[in-house]
Amino acid sequence: MTLRPDLAIIAREIAPGSRVLDVGCGDGALMAALRDQKQADARGMELDRDNVTACVARGLSVIQGNADTDLADYPDAAFDYAILSQTLQTTMRPDLVLDQLLRIGRMAFVSFPNFAQWRIRMALMFGGTMPVTKQLPARWYDTPNIHHVTIDDFRKYIAERGIRIEGQWFLRGEKLISAGAANLRAEHAVFLLTR
Repeated sequence: MTLRPDLAIIAREIAPGSRVLDVGCGDGALMAALRDQKQADARGMELDRDNVTACVARGLSVIQGNADTDLADYPDAAFDYAILSQTLQTTMRPDLVLDQLLRIGRMAFVSFPNFAQWRIRMALMFGGTMPVTKQLPARWYDTPNIHHVTIDDFRKYIAERGIRIEGQWFLRGEKLISAGAANLRAEHAVFLLTR
């Protein structure tokens, strides 16, 4: 099974035997890889009923829940890693969700699409419409994305909150690229954070 590029980075960085909570776990691909390859105690939270069913069919421990409201039910430091992959921009209050991630996990992985990537800028400037791309396939009226975060926005927010960046990776398609001009060049970002 091939993981999405941001998930492959996260899977590679997770220490074997870790306790992991994957928030917005989708169909459970990352949790299954962590369970099978890293012997992790991987748990999940997912909003979509069909994805919860897919996780259960894989034998994964998942609950149907909402990151905006249900993370408060987890105790402090319950996990080594809390993961929020391609979900931050879909939450109502990403600031509060990040606080919860860093409360319940010793470390938090966060990945998101970079809305400042040059192709998006060009589509807006010359087309005057919200772009529909491989990375952002939904149209403006049916997108789950309600917060259009950029790498620079995220870095600034992290710095203001005193959150430490332990690792950062930037992707253009499936390829890792350097941090230089990542806000302009990267389609997706992955951050490893701690308090």
